[in-house]
Amino acid sequence: MAGVSDLPPTSSRRQSRKAPGIGLREASLSYQGKVVFENLNLDLPAGRLTCLLGPSGVGKSSLLRYIAGLSGSDSESTVSGHLEFGDSESGTSGIAYLAQQDLLLPWLNVLDNVMLGSRLRGETADRDRAMDLLARVGLAGQEKQRPVQLSGGMRQRVALARTLMEDRPVVLMDEPFSALDAITRYELQHLASSLLAGKTTLLVTHDPLEALRIGHRLLLLTGSPARITESIDPPDAPLRDVATPATAALQATIMRRLTEARRIATAGSDEPRRQVPE
Repeated sequence: MAGVSDLPPTSSRRQSRKAPGIGLREASLSYQGKVVFENLNLDLPAGRLTCLLGPSGVGKSSLLRYIAGLSGSDSESTVSGHLEFGDSESGTSGIAYLAQQDLLLPWLNVLDNVMLGSRLRGETADRDRAMDLLARVGLAGQEKQRPVQLSGGMRQRVALARTLMEDRPVVLMDEPFSALDAITRYELQHLASSLLAGKTTLLVTHDPLEALRIGHRLLLLTGSPARITESIDPPDAPLRDVATPATAALQATIMRRLTEARRIATAGSDEPRRQVPE
């Protein structure tokens, strides 16, 4: 996006906490009696963007919510296992979570939506930093607009700015660009890769091409109960040219694995499936 790379660092006054590596150990989650995953182990490298792919309904969003500390808050869920952080200062309080929906508050303008976290914590929001982030996501001059006045792509940019405003060392993103048109999606992939540099990020996506473009590492979640069946480390660094033969070959491989996983899941049981939060 024009002008993004020319902007100065988000803030010269703030010192972000060092992004930790994250280890998920012996994690299990059941929902309404159905085992979503069990004894699952997962490692997220420090300061890297990891993409999580898998068939619809396998439990990608459930795994993301588990890492965010949002599982087990209702009587229908049972959880066990633990998270290991690479330093003693991090924990779920060091995580920023971006859901599939933008979840903007319609009665607040763009700027106030970006500063919402500080307001909810009773803190004085850094208005200059919020304005800087809005400029970085291409929304300079839109700070007084209400969400209803924005396009879907603009709303997603506000949500991204709000997530970055939290300045957490760990960022979890749940298909944040899935409902966008191709051009807007492409632009926000570029922004995410740039603005999340140095943070430990896990991004859920259904799109192998998106994962190959922006991810340092790709993980495949398949099966029932779900498990990590493959870890892929593409040879070059993001942002990748998805038109290269090597990237195209990796995309074809991932599509075959996902198609086979869905075929096995569909043929594996004739019992009615309980709806698991995706």
